[in-house]
Amino acid sequence: MKIKSKLFLSILFVGVQLIGQSPGISTTGLQANNQKIDPANMLWFDEPASIWEEALPVGNGRLGAMVYGKHGEEKIQFNEETYWTGGPYSTVVKGGYKELPKIQKFIFEGKPIEAHKLFGRALMGYPVEQQKYQSMANLHLFFGKDSVTNYSRTLDLKTGIATVKYKANGINYTREIIASAVDQTIAVHISADKAGSISLDAELRGVRNNSHSNYATDYFRMDGLGNDQLKLTGKSADYLGVDGQLKYEARIKAIPEGGSMTLKGSRLKIENANAVTIYFVAATNFINYKDVSADEHARVEEMMAHLEGSSFTKVKQSAVEDHKKYYDRVSLTLPTTNNSYLTTDERMSKIQTEPDPQLATLCYNFGRYLLIASSRPGTQPANLQGIWNNDMNPAWDSKYTTNINTEMNYWPVETANLSELSEPLITMVKELTDQGAEVAKEHYGAGGWVFHQNTDLWRVAAPMDGPTWGTYTVGGAWLTTHLWEHYLFTRDKEYLKEVYPIIKGSIDFFMDFLVEYPGKDWLVTNPSNSPENPPKGEGYEYFYDEVTGMYYFTTIVAGATMDMQILKDLFAYYGEASEILDIDRDYAKTVLAARDRFPPSQVGRDGMLQEWTEDYEQMEDKHRHFSHLYGLYPGNVISPNRTPEFIGPVKKVLEQRGDGGTGFSRGWKMALWARLNDGDRANSIFKGYLKEQCYASLFAKCGKPLQVDGSLGVTAGITEMLIQSNEGYIELLPALPTEWSEGEFKGVCARGGFELDFSWKNKELISTEVLSKVGERFRLKTNKKVKVFQDGKPVSVKKRANKIIEFNTVKGKTYTITEI
Repeated sequence: MKIKSKLFLSILFVGVQLIGQSPGISTTGLQANNQKIDPANMLWFDEPASIWEEALPVGNGRLGAMVYGKHGEEKIQFNEETYWTGGPYSTVVKGGYKELPKIQKFIFEGKPIEAHKLFGRALMGYPVEQQKYQSMANLHLFFGKDSVTNYSRTLDLKTGIATVKYKANGINYTREIIASAVDQTIAVHISADKAGSISLDAELRGVRNNSHSNYATDYFRMDGLGNDQLKLTGKSADYLGVDGQLKYEARIKAIPEGGSMTLKGSRLKIENANAVTIYFVAATNFINYKDVSADEHARVEEMMAHLEGSSFTKVKQSAVEDHKKYYDRVSLTLPTTNNSYLTTDERMSKIQTEPDPQLATLCYNFGRYLLIASSRPGTQPANLQGIWNNDMNPAWDSKYTTNINTEMNYWPVETANLSELSEPLITMVKELTDQGAEVAKEHYGAGGWVFHQNTDLWRVAAPMDGPTWGTYTVGGAWLTTHLWEHYLFTRDKEYLKEVYPIIKGSIDFFMDFLVEYPGKDWLVTNPSNSPENPPKGEGYEYFYDEVTGMYYFTTIVAGATMDMQILKDLFAYYGEASEILDIDRDYAKTVLAARDRFPPSQVGRDGMLQEWTEDYEQMEDKHRHFSHLYGLYPGNVISPNRTPEFIGPVKKVLEQRGDGGTGFSRGWKMALWARLNDGDRANSIFKGYLKEQCYASLFAKCGKPLQVDGSLGVTAGITEMLIQSNEGYIELLPALPTEWSEGEFKGVCARGGFELDFSWKNKELISTEVLSKVGERFRLKTNKKVKVFQDGKPVSVKKRANKIIEFNTVKGKTYTITEI
């Protein structure tokens, strides 16, 4: 098969660009294969995906699909969010707390290897690894092997529709793939501009696993059903001694218009149709992390009954309307250039030497799209790969890793005006307190609840994956700060009452767990680690473990900087929550007094902010994590305004580690440099991310494996470049890159319950409108003299120190800010 359109389309686009097209903020689209290209909202390519990572994603929160866009044999890979190995299980180990004092003593005595080994024997959870997210099915569509011209493959982020178009034998073919949350289906529609010209075979295949010895294999069965359906049934694999208890059923139903359809074995054969619609539905018996008693067959039957009598037009219309109610809340426009209309992969290459600011808009929007597609109210939260996974043994199990990755997935959820899409994460935190309370009691002899660095569908909470990773005790504390952030953006007191016990439960654990640091009036976590980064110093070396017969490095310390920064935030947030709700005020005073004893931020002999309580050297000088910079972003411990003395040491850390690293690392660096008001540096890192750690599909890489965290981290980083609200006031364009000289941001949200529309030209604000959602007092940092109007009437503005202006607002009212 040959694709003959690449050169033609390139010449067409260059020719059109040269006719009067100049940089600006217009998003007027050009035409590719009779499809309008919007460079801010559309990925497009002139050839199919050659690998899974470059396929185009669609999702309805529960079901996900990756579309290759092939024309001889199309492949669409499906996922259902609750299809994991294993079943309900616990990793709690009884009585581990009895060894905790010995572990703490070893650490304080400078014997980390002894502490590491004892932690591994006594406090690690069992099994020692989580369960794995699984790939459910592949739909294969077999067309003819004709030569193809005028090929295009697009993903319209505004509608959620993936489209494939090409011409073969003089006939124009179109495929549209959309995931509907309304109808709980993924629909594939195939059409042509000549009647009777669509012939294909369809086969729904299960995914085999031959890559892991702990699996039993081939748990699925493929069957035909009636004369228009294919059915796939199976169960989850056993893993690490945990029995597979998930049963699933997936089906496709084909509806041809005209022509004929027959079922032959496990294939549907369609001949000479005018158009064909294929609906994919799937379900498991999962109800929640403790209950797998649902009837997956009855669920699928209900879904199919719901689709009965419908049409692709109706399914498409309702799906698009549902998607747009989230997506259309925010729009970002940056300058377009000639290159903005090239294919997405060409744009990613060209931006390295020629400006294309609107590509940043596309990446910003892609992150929003991923959240809408993978995290809906009532679904599971987005895991390492969102909901898209083609492997039965995926990288890092495609689980929830909470020493950065899961948190990064949700960094943009509030600012992007998608607040309700945080519900799956909030629900997961609530569920983690179940085993989290048992772990606190049995592993640490403490009250409250604790969670570490990894979990899965079954909400296990004990230390996992070995002491090098498992001694991270603040995973739950970090997640809990997201609960507080949701309150800061919504100011919903009823919600705060609901999550207050969760926040307090985390506090209760650390009030029991914190210990005094020898020779200092400090309270610290012990054991602790700075995620995945081994310190270099006395006692820290690679060592041989006689029990496992393997070599390890240890990260175990007391009071890692990240721990104490997260807890500084958490303890402060708890104090505020107690005051707002007027509850537990005396206990809150005790909590805040404990916070006052946390180690201060420290600068090492190399001039950098210390990563550990002790001034250790770096064993990995280009480490991908920036754990001890949590306090700058996403935390609120270090800032240019409140702690200027630490900004130099923070910059030295960033300079020393460089601008490279994995996708998530670069997304984090973008946000960190934005908090340091350096937009050009953040933009440079963004371009490096596109060059080295981003697939053409705009999915981030973690080295090589696909992950969504970096894509979502980039969305958050772009937001921080244009608006910040973490200091108790709002600042617009705090880190504007030189190339982004003009633009418009509409619908973006800020803490305090505000939604903003603002635009700029020549790097200067030209208009600002503020919607007050809850009636909070509005504060803005500005160098300009301003007037504020509401319904054309002037509003009284108060000037404060540090260039802050503020004024009262009324819930539901919009305020216009103009410069004098």
